Amino acid sequence: MGARAGLVAAMALVLAACDGSQPLIKPKAKEPGPFPAADRPVANIVSSRWSTEEARDRLDEAARVMDMADIRPGMTVADLGAGEGYYTTRLAARVGKDGRVLAEDIVPAVRDALAERVARERLENVSVRLGLPADARLPANSFDRIFMVHMYHEIAQPYEFLWRLRPALRPGGLVVVVDAERSTQNHGTPPALLRCEFAAVGYAQVSFREMPSAGGYFATFRAAGERPEPAEIRACRMEAQR
Repeated sequence: MGARAGLVAAMALVLAACDGSQPLIKPKAKEPGPFPAADRPVANIVSSRWSTEEARDRLDEAARVMDMADIRPGMTVADLGAGEGYYTTRLAARVGKDGRVLAEDIVPAVRDALAERVARERLENVSVRLGLPADARLPANSFDRIFMVHMYHEIAQPYEFLWRLRPALRPGGLVVVVDAERSTQNHGTPPALLRCEFAAVGYAQVSFREMPSAGGYFATFRAAGERPEPAEIRACRMEAQR
């Protein structure tokens, strides 16, 4: 092929790329955001456990929480911030062989230790994975219940976290929160602040019960209406929630 013929061929390829067909290089999908920052302190992750399993079982904590959350055989449940697996193991027994539990933590060493426990106890209906601080990375339309026990106050970007979490709920699915009724810097979440932050991302509170045996309260939320665009989310002011 001569130089002139080569030039003509090259020009033909350029023109073909401009004919309205699919681009040769696909643009990277735009990430949602930015999300508003939380107007509150964030508690540090200080331990993979809230209390000993023996002490919690003496108060019948997990059984009572699972009863109030209406956990039944065959359900699919996520346990976020699963830690050492106190709820993971008990949820696995409650949902049974036809149910599934996805246990997630954002600390690799904690995730690995939990995976070893799951393998050791032969919990065949449990999967363990690593999440991200602002994204639990849950598959869409997959969960009947999503548990967040004594960990909500450790979420540094609650609006992004809850926004990304919403699609994972099945129709009628609930987010279950157990936390202490104290300030976030003291490892709790004031109930009014919790309701406000969930509502800002399009959740409605379904239930709320005081639960001293679990260190504070039990609350559930469902997705309500359309998920707002990140730019539409307004941060809750902590001072107004006291």
